[in-house]
Formats: sequence, C-alpha cells, structure tokens
Amino acid sequence: MTTLQRGMDHDLYAFSPMPTRAALRWPDGKPLAVWIVLYLDYWELDTPKTQHRAPGTQGLWGHQFPDLRTFSYRLYGERIGVFRILEVLARHGVRATVAAGAEICQRYPELVRACADQGHEIAAHGTHATRMITSRMGPEEEHAVIRQARDAVTQACGIAPAGWFGQDQGESTHTPRLVSEAGFDYLADWPNDEQPYWLTLPRPMVSLPLQTELDDQQLLWMRQQPTWRYPELVEHAASQLAADGRDNGRSLGLGLRSWLFGRPHRIQYLDDMLSRLAGRTDIWHATAGEVANAFRNALPYSGDQKS
Repeated sequence: MTTLQRGMDHDLYAFSPMPTRAALRWPDGKPLAVWIVLYLDYWELDTPKTQHRAPGTQGLWGHQFPDLRTFSYRLYGERIGVFRILEVLARHGVRATVAAGAEICQRYPELVRACADQGHEIAAHGTHATRMITSRMGPEEEHAVIRQARDAVTQACGIAPAGWFGQDQGESTHTPRLVSEAGFDYLADWPNDEQPYWLTLPRPMVSLPLQTELDDQQLLWMRQQPTWRYPELVEHAASQLAADGRDNGRSLGLGLRSWLFGRPHRIQYLDDMLSRLAGRTDIWHATAGEVANAFRNALPYSGDQKS
C-alpha cells in the first residue's frame, strides 16, 4: 500500500497544481511538445487463463477458441497498416515512438528494425496485447515480464529502450519501481497531467502523461467517435495547449494502433491531422524520449519533489 500525500495524490509524486509550478520551456521556446506513439502488440490465439486483459477489450471479441477473428483483425496491423502509417509519418517528417511488445520483437524483428532505421524511437510495451500487468502478479513475476520486454527490444534493434509503455497502461503498486530498476528513463502509464513530472523513486524517473481521450483506440474504437472528427479534435487540443503553454510548456501525446488507423478508410484523417499541425509554428515535434530528456534538462530532479 502507499501513503497518501497532501491533495489526495500518490506518494510516487508531488501534489502539484499547475499555477504553483516552475515554468517549463521547450526547445526554441515552443509552447507545445507533440509526440506520437505507434503501438505494435501481438494478440494471442489462446490467452493463458492466468492472464488479465483490460476492461473493454473483451465484450463480443476474444471469447472464442481459437480466436481467429480478433487475431486476424489485429494482425492486419503488422501485415498492412503499419506500413501505411509509416508512409504518412515519413511524408510529414514526423519521427514517432514505436511501443513494441516483446512478442512482436521476437516474431517480427525486421519490422522493429525497419522502424528504428527510419529514425523512430523504439520503446518497450509489455509482452502481448492480451497480457496486462496487474497486482495479481507478484514482484518477481512482474520483474521477469519487464525484463523480457526490455531485452526483446534490445535484441531486435540493438539499443536498450529508454521508455516503458505498459500494456493498456496496466500497473501494480510495484511497477514504477521495477521499471526504474530495470534501467528505464521514463514511464508513460499515468494520464494525469499535461506536463512530464518526476516520480520519486530511489532512481528518479520521468512520468510522461498521454492524452488518453485522443488515443485512437479510446476515441474511435471504444467511444465510437467518427474518424472524420479526429483532425479537428486534435487541432482544438493543440490550440488550447499551445495557448496555455506560452506561460508554462505543455505536452500532447497521441497514441495510434497499426490495426486501427492503418485502415484505408481512416488513414486520410491521420494525414489531415498531421497537415494541420505542420502548419503551426508553436509546436515542437519530438519523440517521447526527446520530450522526457528536454523536461529532465529543463527541470532537473531536486531530491525534494514531495513537498
């Protein structure tokens, strides 16, 4: 269990209302950092009964054996969709962070290497789409999962990942400490802010919040919003965050799935969104690791982050 701190917050970080914070400045004085995460994860035909899947991913999908429908629908992302997304990103000169699960790295290492060769950052993303970290795991089991994910990325692309993206943002009470001990520099599981912030661990680590309401699976798949609204919603968010960021820099992290946005009827709206952002002079486009490093350099860990 954790000890609650002032403001009903977690003892892993300080309660820190925005008006009380030191000003964060991004490179070149840009008020807004935008970073894109492309998730690559493997859906199993037969998930072990001991594993846990995120609420909302079960429903009518995932209860058959063998689960050919879900398996083949998701596999479309690695066969077709990822290349369509990579082409659009390249057209706009955007380098993304590719969050690759261990099973993807082991089954399709050439795909992960191709992403790295195109300049995209590769981060660790659990093991399988159907295996979420929860407190049902003991620390040793969870440590093994984190180590497996880290080592699979390292083996696939030759570089140890700096970032951790938990499958479906799943965690136990041990996860931040175990991720830090495994050598990661940042964690992107806590969608509770518009800026990075420090996690107060024996080895301090940056928490990098995503905007989950604009995540493609959350917005288009689970909430069933029409895809044509996506460019406008992201543009509205960017405008507001850039305006707020003139006083204290903000961050906008956008999650994409190859099996979802890589479809032929959706890809034009990703292109449209990137075109709208490309026309702005108040945005710094970066990878997740670059955003975490810029925060680390701008506001170094002081050793007293809980007050």
